[in-house]
Amino acid sequence: MSETRIRPARAGEADLLSDLALRSKAHWGYDEAFLEACRAELTYTEAQIRAGGLVVAAGQDDRPVGFYRIHGEPPDGELAALFVDPVRIGTGAGGALLRHALAAAAEAGFDSLGLDADPDAEAFYAHAGATRVGHTASGSIPGRRLPRMRFDLGPSQLN
Repeated sequence: MSETRIRPARAGEADLLSDLALRSKAHWGYDEAFLEACRAELTYTEAQIRAGGLVVAAGQDDRPVGFYRIHGEPPDGELAALFVDPVRIGTGAGGALLRHALAAAAEAGFDSLGLDADPDAEAFYAHAGATRVGHTASGSIPGRRLPRMRFDLGPSQLN
């Protein structure tokens, strides 16, 4: 990920981030009907950018190639999003974004970050130290259950 830099999302990037989230979700082989059902949940707004917590990995041309979103108030927060452009999946971009998110959350005073993982991404989060703590109903697909996971952000957890 040497050709990328991590920075706050900027005004005017909401549509780019929404499109990136849908492309990233599509990487897992979901059909158009599934993606359309997820569209509202994967749409990011200028208000969310202004509120903070949306952080972008930008490529050499400064366009987003990935992003994450943290929200909540310490001590317990939520990793509400982490998406990587499909052409960057497997290049370390997601791991770099996740490490940045965890460090930023710890620095902001969070003791833990919860997340609802896509089932295909559960192993990615588990490899990075998240623990499955249950299941959550999908906000987009009736009857679908997502792995509920948590990162504990104590000093020994972030090494």
